[in-house]
Amino acid sequence: MKSALLCIDLQHLCAVRGEGIFAAGDNCRFSNEEQEYFFDRLDNETLPNVQKLQAIFRDKGIEVLHIRTRTKTRDGRERTFWQKRAELLATPGSRESEFIDSVIPRGDELIINKTGSGPFGNTNIHALLVQLDVQQIYCCGVHTNTSIESTIRAAADYGYCPVLVSDATATVSQAQQDNCVERLDGQCCEVIQTAKLVEDFKHHLRSVG
Repeated sequence: MKSALLCIDLQHLCAVRGEGIFAAGDNCRFSNEEQEYFFDRLDNETLPNVQKLQAIFRDKGIEVLHIRTRTKTRDGRERTFWQKRAELLATPGSRESEFIDSVIPRGDELIINKTGSGPFGNTNIHALLVQLDVQQIYCCGVHTNTSIESTIRAAADYGYCPVLVSDATATVSQAQQDNCVERLDGQCCEVIQTAKLVEDFKHHLRSVG
């Protein structure tokens, strides 16, 4: 079964302190406690694990896809109702649309720009995965209970075999993280930890080397 790694919303809009949805001011919908939890997990667990995943997938020659929230238009008029309501806006060339440096795309890795919570239904990701002959997708990034959950549920409905790399994801509380993983596990995806996945890949490389 051919695989791909999907790195989701690892950009300034969604995962950088003081920017995008975490911008300071009255409009920030996340409490200080939620932000501290999120960025502690992101910096010390999620991003280091995403780096490990990207490294092993690249070494093995498996596709690494980067999915981000970014509009086609300058005013974002093609966004979903819910993105407009949440004031999620990352336009072409904006800082909000830029990837986090530590997990930035390399070479000619594919970038998919979405205007909804997940990419299915508002991008060509399904056609692209069919062209790449991919049946199994490993999902990492942010936020576990929104973009990642939407991606996994839609992928399962489209006939893919999604895998959630749970410790390579993050959201704003441990309760939301745990509840989301519990909802998804065994219902529309498998759940795995980064170390186990990396070890499995290394073992496979040794066995076929």
